[in-house]
Amino acid sequence: MKSMASRILQALERFNAAYPWDHNAHYHRWILRQLPRRYSRALDIGSGSGDLTRLLARQAASVTAVDRDPVITARAQALTPAELPVAFIVADAAAGLPAGPYDVITCVATIHHLPFAEVLACSRRHLAPGGTLVIVGLYRARTPGDHLLGAVAAPANAAMGWLRNRGRPSSRPVSMTAAVRSAGMTFADVAREAGTVLPGAQLRRRLFWRYTLVWRHP
Repeated sequence: MKSMASRILQALERFNAAYPWDHNAHYHRWILRQLPRRYSRALDIGSGSGDLTRLLARQAASVTAVDRDPVITARAQALTPAELPVAFIVADAAAGLPAGPYDVITCVATIHHLPFAEVLACSRRHLAPGGTLVIVGLYRARTPGDHLLGAVAAPANAAMGWLRNRGRPSSRPVSMTAAVRSAGMTFADVAREAGTVLPGAQLRRRLFWRYTLVWRHP
């Protein structure tokens, strides 16, 4: 007999399939508020369909967008107006980042697919003095507080899906950069490793099973 939690989870998954919305795009405007109004060079790691990349390009002199999926990168390039200063690159960020320095580096829902500390260290090396690194990541719930926030997020997630779809079921899937993989690191793991590599980084648990990290290069 299925547990109540299992039945609730399956019901939520069915609802999300019927009323999809982009959890990551929910944080794009927040990301822009962490950045200067204008900057020279930006790097978007795990750029996917390019939604955040295009927003960055409206404030930057140039943006480099990196994703390892050639199909979604081609789609992102097709969706990007030619006048926007964006260079799309198919590459695995785990193998290294395009040469900097960058004034802004962003990474949304991608770093749990990569070696965490190594990517933080590489981002730090490629960030210009005074530059800003912004990460929106996923973490594995472990503490009572984590599970409580997840319980709050579940009905909020359903409400957002309903509102974004105006109460009408949708057959259009939400774009994803890669196959979904559960996060392996807890929030405590993230905070410990980030504190070692990026002293002074600002970390916060967020709704919808995300955390945010902001670090400004001295």
